[in-house]
Amino acid sequence: MLKSAWQNEQTFLTIATIITALCFSAWGALLNNFAIEQVNFSGAEIGLLQSLREIPGFLAFTAIFLLLVMSEQTLILLALCLLSIGVAITGYFPFEYGLYATTVLMSIGFHYFETVNNSLTLQWINKEKTPSFFGRMIAIKSLTSLATYGAIWLAVSVLAWQFSTIYLVFGLLGLALLLLLILAMPRFKNNVSQHKKLLVRKKYWLYYLLVFLSGARRQIFVVFAGFMMVEKFGYDASDMALLFIANHLASLYFAPKIGQLIEKVGEKRTLTFEYIGLIIVFSGYALVENQYIASGLYVIDHLFFAMAIALKTYFQKIADPKDIAATSGVSFTINHIAAVVIPAFFGIIWLTNPSLVFIVGAGIALCSLALTQLIDLPTPHTAEAKVEPTSQ
Repeated sequence: MLKSAWQNEQTFLTIATIITALCFSAWGALLNNFAIEQVNFSGAEIGLLQSLREIPGFLAFTAIFLLLVMSEQTLILLALCLLSIGVAITGYFPFEYGLYATTVLMSIGFHYFETVNNSLTLQWINKEKTPSFFGRMIAIKSLTSLATYGAIWLAVSVLAWQFSTIYLVFGLLGLALLLLLILAMPRFKNNVSQHKKLLVRKKYWLYYLLVFLSGARRQIFVVFAGFMMVEKFGYDASDMALLFIANHLASLYFAPKIGQLIEKVGEKRTLTFEYIGLIIVFSGYALVENQYIASGLYVIDHLFFAMAIALKTYFQKIADPKDIAATSGVSFTINHIAAVVIPAFFGIIWLTNPSLVFIVGAGIALCSLALTQLIDLPTPHTAEAKVEPTSQ
């Protein structure tokens, strides 16, 4: 088939990102209220649910085995199909084991997508432009999420739609965009043949550790920061939608600039700033009693996720190009070791001392800060200084 100018790798990744943001944002925006209001979850059940959700992430290394029988591009399409279907049917299973089952189905698609999407981005996008591209993708996610949250606010507050209807509509929208990807996009070739086996290399040890701690920090935010807003401060579904809109308005503006910042000052300085900020934010969560201060911390916390681009581009700079696909799967598994354990275990802690959950989060950020100081990459300014002028 003849390719038009728009039928390229960047457009493919962009549309795939829109599908993921559309479906996952709808699922996440409604989750806490759906779980509390219709499924009668407490902190313990929501923790178990999130642990189950992260099991497919823990098993992300199995993507490498699927790549023995299909291309990475085909696996992305399959993953997006599972994600969209999982979201579409969520509202029709308003009981404990039903929500567990639909969550796992959705999560299988989401985590396989994230694993392979990360791999293809690092392979298809030039190293010098990767931070900016990731920044643009975060901005696109934010724009898509803004539209999603706005639609959810309208559906809940004005149209009074049921949870089942909202989940179904967004799942079907994801499937419609997926059909566009399948019918309109050609099959792209990778420049470097990837290893089709599991790889754990000693030279990536620092990256593995930072990824592990990143997974732990992410879970505390995803599971317990949002749950705190509903349980402690009484936010309803429309309140949470408005809070998510604030998150993504901030990301829409700042994420591309953060990508440019990484290109300018380097990964080490960016990650250092991120982890210092997270120590402050998590300490604030542990002490906050005012809902508006809590909302502000929540928006700032979400914004720090954009700085995690630096962790991906750090790996791109130290990796053998043939290792990218296999290591993306392994690193996702490492990232989700903590993700499988933390929600269920911390859900039990939450029942007696919610503040302790966030104090541990501050400790995790402190460990990440210490490890970041071991990154040994020249800053962009240092690298430029070492380039000698060409003699005339």
